[in-house]
Amino acid sequence: MNTDIHRLLDEAFADVAMTSDARDLKEEIRANLMARTVELESTGLAPSAAARRAIEELGPLEELLGTSPAAPSPEPMAAQHARHKVRPRPGFVVRTTLLSVVASAAAVLAIAAAAGGIDGGAGAVISLGLISAVALGIVTGDALAQETTVNHPMPRARATGWGVATFAAIAAVAAGGAFALDTGLVASAIAGGVLALASIGLFAWLGATQTNRGKAWVRAAAPAGEDHGFADDNAAARFGLYTAVLWTVGIAVAIALAVAVAWWWCLVILAACVAVMMLMIARMLFARGADE
Repeated sequence: MNTDIHRLLDEAFADVAMTSDARDLKEEIRANLMARTVELESTGLAPSAAARRAIEELGPLEELLGTSPAAPSPEPMAAQHARHKVRPRPGFVVRTTLLSVVASAAAVLAIAAAAGGIDGGAGAVISLGLISAVALGIVTGDALAQETTVNHPMPRARATGWGVATFAAIAAVAAGGAFALDTGLVASAIAGGVLALASIGLFAWLGATQTNRGKAWVRAAAPAGEDHGFADDNAAARFGLYTAVLWTVGIAVAIALAVAVAWWWCLVILAACVAVMMLMIARMLFARGADE
């Protein structure tokens, strides 16, 4: 499904008073545009280009509505939020609940195995860790691919990328924990390092290239000058690079301490990395004045 059509159509109707007639017309136009984008994509156009072409062919909305565009709605943000409410799909809620329970149970058992509370040793740690990684990876990708009240669904390929990055990060911790219990598992250490680097690179790239998915009504309702994103593409790129360096160094230090001292140092270092990354985000998003 071409999700660009929904975003572009919402933008086109952002300044239109949504009467019952306007809503009916919007849904009729949506169906026609979806059919037209399929035709355009069959000619070789990329999905985003096909969506833009279909919107351009639509022409001025005033001609279709027979009226001039209305002024932006003065209703409060809370009222608009309620009017545009999107409820989670039952299947998504069920999947997320079941997978979260599986991930939590597997993580608890993996920690118990690492601490010697249950039998199984390194094999149990890595097996249970992979189960938790797969479950949380699926939850992450599935959640991002859902439409919400304020955001359009993330394209399936990008949502899958976030899921894969999440899986790689948790699987790297599981592999590192198994190696900390049994230093003879060199393959586990190598696999953990590769997964950690892959996760860092993928997270950095996804974060640096993320675009705004906010719906038109959300952007229109935001106060003038309000901005909760990076100031520009360079700031986003810097954040991606800083994140990559932070997690590369952090995971290297965590593995070294786990081997030389104790496995639980991994958790301390990873928690410190998360805290530093949160501070970095706050600094780059909300303290720009110091850099200007």
